[in-house]
This record gives sequence, C-alpha cells and structure tokens, in this order.
Amino acid sequence: MTLMNDQRWLSQNFFIFFFTWGVYLQYWSGWLSEAKGLSVSQVSLIMGFGLVARALSTMFVFPFASKYLSAKKLTQFLVISALIATILYIPFNNFVALFIVTMIFSLFYPSLLPAIESSASTLVQQGKVHYGKSRSFGSISFVISVFILSIIIGYIGENAILWCMIGYLVIMLVLQAMPAPEVLSVKPTVEDRHQKYSMRSLWKIKGFPVVMVLAILLQGSLASYYNYSYIYLQRYLEVNTFYIGIILNVAVIFEILFFLKVDHLFSKWKTSSLFLLAATGSTLRWVMIYLFPNVWVFSLSQVLHALAFAMAHYAFVQYITRNLPKQQLSNAQGMYSALAMSLSAAVLTLFGGFLYEITPGLAFLGMIVFTVPAIFIILFTKKIYQY
Repeated sequence: MTLMNDQRWLSQNFFIFFFTWGVYLQYWSGWLSEAKGLSVSQVSLIMGFGLVARALSTMFVFPFASKYLSAKKLTQFLVISALIATILYIPFNNFVALFIVTMIFSLFYPSLLPAIESSASTLVQQGKVHYGKSRSFGSISFVISVFILSIIIGYIGENAILWCMIGYLVIMLVLQAMPAPEVLSVKPTVEDRHQKYSMRSLWKIKGFPVVMVLAILLQGSLASYYNYSYIYLQRYLEVNTFYIGIILNVAVIFEILFFLKVDHLFSKWKTSSLFLLAATGSTLRWVMIYLFPNVWVFSLSQVLHALAFAMAHYAFVQYITRNLPKQQLSNAQGMYSALAMSLSAAVLTLFGGFLYEITPGLAFLGMIVFTVPAIFIILFTKKIYQY
C-alpha cells in the first residue's frame, strides 16, 4: 500500500473502532440496566469483573496471540470473537448468564484497542503515517457515535444499543477483509517468537518503568472525571441535561484538535516534556473545578482535556515508538491498556467515590494525589533516564 493508503487505512480503523467504543463506554451499563432489567448493583458487579477480565486479556492474551498471528489476522480474530460474544447477549436476561457473556465479551472486544494502537505504532515506527492525524478520526467518530445513538434511543429505546454494536462490528469486520499495509500482514515466524521479548523484560528497558508509572498516574487521575462529571453537573451544579452533553463534548472537541496538530507541534519534544505538560495541565484542571464550583469554570476546564488525556496518551505512544523494538510494541500496548486504562481507573474510581460522598468537588481535587507526584517524578528522573 502507498503512504497515503496506509494513512487512510489507519484512519478508517480508528474511526470505526471508536464508533463501537462510544457505544461501549457511554451506553453499555445503561443498556444492561434498562434493556436487560438488571439492578444497579448487579450492573456494577458485572462491569467491575468485566474490567478485570479486560485487564487480564489485554495484558496476557493479546500479547500472547500477537506472537502467532499477524496484526491483521489478530484484529480479524478479535472482531469475529467480539461479534459472536455480542450476539450471545440476545437470548439471555438473567444475571448469571449475562455475567458469563460479559466475561467472554470482555476477553475479546477491549483488546481491539491495543491491537489497533499496536498497528499504529508499527506504521509510525516505519515512518509510514502520522499518528495524531489518524487518531483524531477516532475522537471524531466517538462524538458522532454518541450523538447518533442518543437520537436512535430516543425513537426506538435502549434495545437499539445492542443492535448498533452488532451493526458497527459487522462493518468493522468488512473493513478488516480489505487489504492492509503489508507490514501488518506479515505472520510472525518461529525465529520471531524466539526473538519476541517477554512482558517482564519491558521493565528492564531503561526509562520504561518510569514512563509506565507516569501513564498509570495520569490516565488513572481521569477516573473521577469519567465517572462523576455527569452526576456532578446534573445534581450539584444543577445543569440541564441537554447542556451537560454539550459541556462534556467540549473535552472531546479539544482532544480532536490536539490530535490533528500534535504531529506538527510536538513531534520533536522529549517524552518527559510531554508528560510534564500533561501532568501540569491535569493538576490545574482538578484545582479549577474544586476552587470554582460553577458551570462556566467547569466548561473552561474541559479545554485542558487535551493535556490531561490526549497529551499523556501521545507521550506514551511516542516513547514506545521511539524506544522499543517492533516485537515489544504489542506487549507495551497490552500493559498500557491493562494498567493505565483499566485497573488504575477501577481503583481510583473507588477513591473518587469515597471523596464525592464527603463533598462532590473533592472527588476532582483528590486526583492531584496522582498528578502532583507525577510532576515530581518527571523532574527527578528526566535527566537520569533521558526519556
């Protein structure tokens, strides 16, 4: 494939995946509750254990499978498995069956994210694509997905959520049947497997442990934002439901703008500088929300999502692309997805919930317990590890 086709291929894959991700992140819990009739506690239990299954899958199953399948074949396998697991939801309505199906679903579907990110890192490493340009299509599709589904639900009801997920996965499967960049279609050989590094060996790479800890701290610090922003705006600031959606989308809009320009503005920056900017912006964001509990300041703080999330994410991708061999990319993405995007969020959600019960704004301020240490870690380690 040509350079332009490689860029288009990656953009298309990010676009359709994040269409499904919008359904999963924003509506899956509500669908289990409203369409399947589960209680809030049952949904919490299912999604909580699903998060654990997701972490185990992305940390162990995905990297193991990448040793035997090409990136293209692995993604196809994950899409087919996720589609089958999603269809399994249809006949069941009792808690035990839905719990089991969710565990199966969580083993396959969330691994699509590190699979696509690994493909992106491979293409960037070979100088074939601009990461930010393609990743921006994912953010754009997330917004579109949430908007479209909200309209569909308004007309048809919550049952549409499952059928939309099935439809989007079918489209993704069709897309995977099309030609992919050659480097992603190369099947690992026996020699490659012998050269394939273990996940444990990642921790021996100079600078990687520090970078992973920073990713865990900064991505984990978004837990209160993801879980309590809607409730905070609705119940504490008494914002109309219609405007809440607009306010929350401000963050995604600036995330899109960031990814569109990041390759041109920050490609020559050191990873440590990117993380420092992310940690500083994130800290400022949580302090603003706590000190000024009003809708205007909260809306303004949404601009900082481009630093709090997008900059931290780009910093990690930049580091592994520059410093890890191709054979380690899937291991690094699997660990990042498991630790920074799953387990840390689960733990910090509980911490944020405890603080929210004391006073809502404290749930956001409490996140600086993780962003401030990140700042000091960067300042003390950037010269030592040269990252």
